[in-house]
Amino acid sequence: MEHHPVSSSGPRQADQIPADLLAKIDEAVTHYPVSKRSASLPLLHLWQNHFGFIDDSGVNWIAQRLELEPINILELVTFYPWFRQEAPGKAIIRICRTLSCAMAGSYELREKFCNAVGVDPSTDHHHGLPTSADGKYSIEFVECLASCGSAPVCLVNDDLHEDVTEADIPKILTQYAS
Repeated sequence: MEHHPVSSSGPRQADQIPADLLAKIDEAVTHYPVSKRSASLPLLHLWQNHFGFIDDSGVNWIAQRLELEPINILELVTFYPWFRQEAPGKAIIRICRTLSCAMAGSYELREKFCNAVGVDPSTDHHHGLPTSADGKYSIEFVECLASCGSAPVCLVNDDLHEDVTEADIPKILTQYAS
């Protein structure tokens, strides 16, 4: 099968695959003996969890590993908002936007977070993950974070913050500034 590479610039992730990631990828593929294509999403998750995002070389490498065309992988990366094609900030701030949080002020909270770190609050995931100029923070709206009784909530990296108010923003940002 001929593969058509997606354009790439800068350091390539595919040139830096550590043995432990390769082992996880090889193991994940064994769960899909009938159709390797079914391993696409698990491999994308493994890749992004390791590198933080999926560059063009990653798209090409995964496509080749699964004997697919790069477009088959790229269409997944561009369809699902969880996947990123650019490096996120060191702290990813995910603000819940579902009903309980929205009613408790999550839309205003997101705008305040954006203003506090200097990112455009009108940017959505289809136009890249809004990231501060210093590369410290990325902000995105997400669906339910499963803490409706303590809305509004946000998840910063893996830490859940509940009952978040505008007054909490400086403390939260300082906690993840390094």
